[in-house]
Amino acid sequence: MFMSNPFSGLSASISPAVMQGYIILMVLLVIGGTILDMLHKKSAQYFFENSRKAQKNAKRTVGGGEKASLALKTFANEVLTSGEFRNTRRRLSHLLTMYGFILFVVTTVIMIFGYPTPATPTPAILPQLWHIGALMLCVGGYWFWFFIRVDVSAEGLPWFRFERADLFIVSLLATATFGLIWSYTQSQGIPGWSTLFFLLFIAASTTLFGGVLWSKFAHMFFKPAAAFQKRVTRADGSREGLPDEYDLTNPDVQAKFPDIPEYMGKTPPYMGQGIRRESANHY
Repeated sequence: MFMSNPFSGLSASISPAVMQGYIILMVLLVIGGTILDMLHKKSAQYFFENSRKAQKNAKRTVGGGEKASLALKTFANEVLTSGEFRNTRRRLSHLLTMYGFILFVVTTVIMIFGYPTPATPTPAILPQLWHIGALMLCVGGYWFWFFIRVDVSAEGLPWFRFERADLFIVSLLATATFGLIWSYTQSQGIPGWSTLFFLLFIAASTTLFGGVLWSKFAHMFFKPAAAFQKRVTRADGSREGLPDEYDLTNPDVQAKFPDIPEYMGKTPPYMGQGIRRESANHY
C-alpha cells in the first residue's frame, strides 16, 4: 500500500488525461471560488481601504528593506510555524493538518502528471509521502474536530453538529480518509470496495476544492496578507487605530497620564493575562 502509486493502478480504467484534466479543473475552481469569495465578502476591498487608512495615520515611513524583513518574519511565524496560535495543542493540530495537506496535494499532482501509468515506474518516496501526508492530515484534523474546536471544547456542543462553516474541515478529512481507504482496498485487490471508496474520494475532493465560496478555504490565502499588514501597522505606528502600549511604571508615561499614579500607585501591579489566564470551558 505505502509503496504503490494508486493513480497509476487507476490508469487501466481511467485515462491519465482525464485525471490530469480533473486536477486542472480543481485548480480553476479554487481560483474562481477564491475570487468570488473576495468579491462577496469584500475582503480585498477592506484590506486595501484599511491599508490606506493606516498610511494616513502612520507616524513613520517603513522602507522597502524593512517591509521585506517583516514579510520574512510573517512567512516564518504565521505561515511556516503557525506562531499566532497561543494554544500548543491547537498549533500542533494546525501544523499536522497543514503540512499533511501540502504533502498530500503536491504528491498527488506529481504522481498524476509525472507517473500516471505503470509504464512509468513511480519513485517509492512519492507514494510514501502521499500516504504520510494523508495520515498527518487525518491526525491533525480529527484531533481538531473531536477535541479542540470551539464548538466542542468551549461551548460543549456535540462533535457531530455540522454547519456550513464546517464544510472545509469535514470535506478535507473525508478526502484524506477515503483516499487512504481507497488506496488500501486497491492494493488488496478488492475491486468493489475500491470503486466505492474511489467515488467517495472524488466526491469529497470535489466538495473541498469546488466549495471554496462556502468554506474557509480562501481564508488560507488572505490570512498571511492580513498578518503582514498587521506587522506593518505596528512598525509605522498606526497600530490599526489602537492605543500605544505603555510601561505604566515609566515616569514619563505617568507624567503624560497623571491619573495612573493617582489611582494605581507609582508601581502599578501586573494585572495578569486577562482573558488568557484560564481555558475557555464555560458551559
